[in-house]
Amino acid sequence: MWLAAIQLVSGRSWQDNREQIAAELAALPIERPLLVLLPENFALFGERQGYLDGAEAIGAGPIQQQLAEWARDYGIWLVAGAMPTTIAGAAHIHTSSLVFDPSGDLKGHYHKIHLFDVDVADNQGRYRESETFSPGQECVLVDSPFGPLGLSICYDLRFPELYRQLTRAGARVLLVPAAFTAVTGEAHWEPLLRARAIENQCYVVAANQGGTHETGRQTWGHSMVIDPWGRVLACQPSGRATVLAQMDAGLVDELKRTMPVMEHARLL
Repeated sequence: MWLAAIQLVSGRSWQDNREQIAAELAALPIERPLLVLLPENFALFGERQGYLDGAEAIGAGPIQQQLAEWARDYGIWLVAGAMPTTIAGAAHIHTSSLVFDPSGDLKGHYHKIHLFDVDVADNQGRYRESETFSPGQECVLVDSPFGPLGLSICYDLRFPELYRQLTRAGARVLLVPAAFTAVTGEAHWEPLLRARAIENQCYVVAANQGGTHETGRQTWGHSMVIDPWGRVLACQPSGRATVLAQMDAGLVDELKRTMPVMEHARLL
């Protein structure tokens, strides 16, 4: 079983971003089963109005149609890292991760719970996702040949209780699509990802945006696959590329048997 994270430098246009993704998918290895994770904002990376205009209802729209076709054509599990989705009757929207199986069927979706309302010492300075997005309310697991997939998005990474809840529910692979800023990414991206892998004894697949975007925003890159022991199996520092690593499902079982931290945990 193989795990892949596609790193992009997405822009405002879905058409341009689609070409980037298509080129990476066309270069995938032939091994199957293969899980492919796209980053946050893979379809649209711009300003507030662009997200509002490009949002689709879950299960409908040209972006999701293309994602389903790619999953089916390449015979892969394709996880659309995060894209804007509509909320019926609401002015705000969700940012959502969608999971497609090799038949092109939508197997599950997750709405980002933790919104990035933060001041960062970079050229944008102020981030307020809550001005555009509404937070999700539920943790989501999706069954797959790789084991249950625990879904999360970007800023969620800073909240370990979410991943512990996913792991207690059975997650074996934790997915982290992101658009981590260059400043916060350099400081915290890899330590947080490795901690989530180690403390939960799960594989972690993290697909980040990785460069300077049309808006001037700078993202950290360093998309990676990490095993349950916390070892980085593959990493891409910057630019568009795909990182790939083989999954050893037996390693998860071995660690849970020899170091049963979930059984030892005490809630005080």
